[in-house]
Amino acid sequence: HWMLDKLSGAFAPRPSSGPHKLRESLPIILFIRNRLKYALSYDEAKKIVMQRLIKVDSKVRTDLTFPAGFMDVISIEKTSENFRLIYDVKGRFTIHRITPDEAAYKLCKVTKQCTGPKGVPYVVTHDGRTIRYPDPLVKVNDTVQVNTATGKIMDFIKFESGNLCMITGGHNIGRVGTIVHVEKHPGSFHIVHVKDSVGHSFATRLGNVFTIGKGNKPWISLPKGRGIRQTIMEERDKRLAA
Repeated sequence: HWMLDKLSGAFAPRPSSGPHKLRESLPIILFIRNRLKYALSYDEAKKIVMQRLIKVDSKVRTDLTFPAGFMDVISIEKTSENFRLIYDVKGRFTIHRITPDEAAYKLCKVTKQCTGPKGVPYVVTHDGRTIRYPDPLVKVNDTVQVNTATGKIMDFIKFESGNLCMITGGHNIGRVGTIVHVEKHPGSFHIVHVKDSVGHSFATRLGNVFTIGKGNKPWISLPKGRGIRQTIMEERDKRLAA
């Protein structure tokens, strides 16, 4: 899903350990070299990164293989560009440019919620952030809107039917739709039924669902295609029309 050819896939840079999982991340070098084409080689990419030009979630990262993952904001101040890593419908990370206002925050899915020492409540998000004293209404699987500069929660979206979500794993990766209902299977995987704006409905596991908006209004801008998977015929017709 990094879209590498045969040899560069065999010698691909291994993402360092970091906020995102190895299988669900994209090293910064691939973003600079293979997506944006700002560098031709590993060396050039290294020179760019070492000038402290690249920020991930408003923190300068000089590690070439730093794992940037879903929802991360990559900003390059020199070119005043901001990108958010989002899956397209084929499950690849796209180059998705965003406005500076939107680059100030990211959405994080709450993965754990517990109390720390001295009874301080905290939640852990999908990108390894620990946020103390969250709103008491925030539960696991909800999405919180985090200000990347301060790391504070600005707002949150409950995980409930009727909200807009994006699928971040499995066969339907990158699709966007509204949650219809959740089948509970204690001891096994909970299944979520999702319906997209064209009316296709599909089902996936609870772990793959990431709420991105209340009602049908997304809180982040979506890449082109709006997260709606087309059939092969529709894709062909669209290509021929273009």
